[in-house]
Amino acid sequence: MNGASPANAGGPQRPGTGRGGPVLRGLLVEFDSPGALITAAERVRDAGYTRWDTHSPFPVHGIDAAMGIRPTRLPWIVLALGVIGCITGLALQWWTNAADARHFPWVPVHLQGYTFHVSGKPLFSLPANIPVIFEMTVLLAALGAVVGMLAMNNLPLHHRPLLALTRFKRATCDRFFVYVDAADPRFDPAGTPEFLATLGAAAIEPVEEVVDSGRLPRGLTIAGLFIVCLALLPPLLAAKARVSKSEQPRFNIIADMDNQERFKAQQAHALFADGRASRPPVAGTLARGDLRGDPHFYEGRVAGEFAATFPPQVQITEGSIRRGQQRFNIYCAPCHGLGGAGDGIVAQRALNLDTPGWVAPTSLLDPLVVERPVGHLFNTITNGIRTMPPYGDQIAEMDRWAIIAYVRTLERSQNARLEDVPAELRSELR
Repeated sequence: MNGASPANAGGPQRPGTGRGGPVLRGLLVEFDSPGALITAAERVRDAGYTRWDTHSPFPVHGIDAAMGIRPTRLPWIVLALGVIGCITGLALQWWTNAADARHFPWVPVHLQGYTFHVSGKPLFSLPANIPVIFEMTVLLAALGAVVGMLAMNNLPLHHRPLLALTRFKRATCDRFFVYVDAADPRFDPAGTPEFLATLGAAAIEPVEEVVDSGRLPRGLTIAGLFIVCLALLPPLLAAKARVSKSEQPRFNIIADMDNQERFKAQQAHALFADGRASRPPVAGTLARGDLRGDPHFYEGRVAGEFAATFPPQVQITEGSIRRGQQRFNIYCAPCHGLGGAGDGIVAQRALNLDTPGWVAPTSLLDPLVVERPVGHLFNTITNGIRTMPPYGDQIAEMDRWAIIAYVRTLERSQNARLEDVPAELRSELR
């Protein structure tokens, strides 16, 4: 056995040097077999020591019982944080998407939820919330496992004098060690080495640490202050930008498309010879889909005259007439009325208010309108007439023809003949 008496705590610091003598941090006991390590651990446990540990190059079966290690509380910490994560994920989704802000007026606006309806789905549905609940549960449980393990093991330790010993490096290959911390309540600088010598150790070595004044070097302090000052510059500049005004645009580090090079309408640009940024369309060109080579369908004209018939691609069916009725009720009925007599709600209100200069809408049942060709009606809807505005940019071509078909239906209904009524329904007429 190669024993060594431990050094006691060093004397006072020497003035002017900033360093003191070596301080005893513990005792390292070396063994050459796992069996000897287990026997030594049992005796150290029975002696009442509480701040000590064992080190081996591989897991030793039975070492936990020999050391008297109690079951860890870490699983309970993981369980508790997992439950908290589950409840948090569920409550967060309920608050953000199902809680009505009107019921919580005391909550600041930026912390209130928003009842966002998506395709008629319920605001709160447990199956839809499972992914976020699962992720929050796993996240907090994992954080609890990692942080709890570090806290219960007093980690991280940025420096430990035990790691500076050459002898201790063999703990990763072929030696087994017991380390007794000098902070243990039963540690005795004289009695503890004598007790450890009775364990059959191959060697006992004191673990010492030279303690300095604890003051950071002057250069490191200056460098730290400089880094702190540099770190304060960005938030100070951001705060200044928020409260100040400038005629120049904000400096954008990631410009993306905010400040891209582009032509501005009605302004000069040196790229073109005439210096104009706004360019006229190239002669003889059309945008895609704007060819419109069928004047019958797109203009309501045949050989330059208003068409008297519907275009071939317009099929007059009950479905198309009902479509025309729907579009008519949206765009035309407010002025012309649901029956086309020019008595819509807009016209009635204008008459009630005695609006100066008001021109009553034309009755679509008037013989003059009835006699007009369908192409004329198409042109009127597209480009407007007199005080009626154009609707060509609001109503698609096929819908305009559907409206005309419905107008013809209205006209026919006001001038129907007995022959227009189905034979099976004529008996019901009075």
